[in-house]
Amino acid sequence: MTKRLILIRHAKSAWDDPLTPDHDRPLNARGEGAARDLGQWLASRGYVPQEILCSNALRTRATWDGIAPFLPDAPEPTLKPALYHAGADVMLAVLRHATADTVCILGHNPGIAEFAHRLVKHPPLSAEFQKYPTGATLVADLGEIAWADVGYGMAEPADFIVPRELVV
Repeated sequence: MTKRLILIRHAKSAWDDPLTPDHDRPLNARGEGAARDLGQWLASRGYVPQEILCSNALRTRATWDGIAPFLPDAPEPTLKPALYHAGADVMLAVLRHATADTVCILGHNPGIAEFAHRLVKHPPLSAEFQKYPTGATLVADLGEIAWADVGYGMAEPADFIVPRELVV
């Protein structure tokens, strides 16, 4: 079967309390709305992951919690501590252990942006792709390949969106 990766940077997080450890920062109101918007967008395009690999940070989990109600057929996420502030090589290693055909990874910058840039054959037609802002979501197709064999420069961008493009 064809492999598809949905690569999501967490939505906008709160910086209200300087004593909150980075790992425990929640989403702010804008981030909560953006997560819901991303869920609607994914559902409207039929991008339903069969496996979700999520950093165990609160803001990535909260991003998925905002998306999930719009994708009722998606499974519960698998929390991966290794994805917390992971670099591109760690993200690739985690992906290589995926088991489903359509996989979603939720992570953090700068690693997720670097991973997205290195994974695709060419960037999608969006100026936002270079920045990979909060909520940025890449959908990339990899053809009929085993996840264990995936490498950089192999993915074809199928779609890309940032939350601000979804606001009417």
